[in-house]
Amino acid sequence: MSKTSSIFGVNKPQEATEEQWLSVSDLMAGLMMVFLFIAIAFMRHVSVERDKIKNIAVAYQENQVAIFDALNSEFGEQLNLWRASIDKETLSFQFDSPEVLFDSGKSALKPEFKIILNDFIPRYLTVLDKFKSSIDEVRIEGHTSSEWARETSIQDAYFLNMKLSQNRTRSVLTYSYLLSDLDEVQKNWVKSNFAAVGLASSRMKLNDNGTEDKQRSRRVSFRVITNADIQIRKIIDGL
Repeated sequence: MSKTSSIFGVNKPQEATEEQWLSVSDLMAGLMMVFLFIAIAFMRHVSVERDKIKNIAVAYQENQVAIFDALNSEFGEQLNLWRASIDKETLSFQFDSPEVLFDSGKSALKPEFKIILNDFIPRYLTVLDKFKSSIDEVRIEGHTSSEWARETSIQDAYFLNMKLSQNRTRSVLTYSYLLSDLDEVQKNWVKSNFAAVGLASSRMKLNDNGTEDKQRSRRVSFRVITNADIQIRKIIDGL
């Protein structure tokens, strides 16, 4: 009896081990299925968010084109008269003739520039009114050449031009805001969405040979910043 028990009893630990391995394998298979479902759900989520970003990018491009076309349609006939241009990539409406804008080294608007702004600002705001929901900011950007007085160092010239460009954009913004042709809604939108930014010579224009074009570097631009990048950032932060 003891021999029989010992003979048959040899298989009991082996059977238990096999059962344990079956339980572990079932558990692992179950876990793999759970992880698979999680991975599929995550990939689907990423795919959906990627499609959202793609849609925003497409809408951004279409919106850029629409704003450019609207500005060009409204002001196309005045560009040569005002010696201005519109950059399609940056949506910058640039006034490119420094002799019309300010006296050298000064931040007070010249009479001719005031006359231009009297016409430009109300019409510019009317054009942008159709795109308010997609606009984050309108920057009045002031640009200068890199030069200053002959004895001035490069570093000092940069900071003096920075101060000058900032003062000039503030003058443009102040004059634009105080125009009598603007109603309260327009004034409030200008106050909430316009910014005066002095860039000195950080984005100067260059000649074909790589040297600075000092004349073209001196300019003032109204640049539309859309909110597409903010929407994309929100999607990425939510991943």
